[in-house]
Amino acid sequence: MKMFLPTLAAALALAGCASTASLRDADQLTLYNANAGAPVSSFRYFGSLNGWTALGDSALVVWTRASQAYLLDLYGPCSRLEFVPAIGLTEHFNQVSARFDDVLLLDRTGPHIPCRIETIRPLDVKAIRSAERAARAQASGT
Repeated sequence: MKMFLPTLAAALALAGCASTASLRDADQLTLYNANAGAPVSSFRYFGSLNGWTALGDSALVVWTRASQAYLLDLYGPCSRLEFVPAIGLTEHFNQVSARFDDVLLLDRTGPHIPCRIETIRPLDVKAIRSAERAARAQASGT
């Protein structure tokens, strides 16, 4: 429990969801799935995120650094994922692990039912940024 409290405090400080406004959730999920690597068992986490993007109610991207992100697939739908202003992650010894750790949904009413992480896949951030630029250019007609 002592390890959990600093993580929760850091997560509460993370306000807002980073998202790409020009792409719908389904399009973003397709883009991220296309640029996701093979599943990994865990990733290093030191109590704060650089950003996050909800992709519907059963997946999200967490940015641990500007150049490092992970696609998290969740077990079943995660109620309110798209609507909360902040999230947290459980961790053990600075590692977030698939099948053992959870995404915590945080808002003014407090934590909600945790959403278990099913799989973790690292993302090719450079390829995603390139594809997003191309999509914006195509949308603007340039």
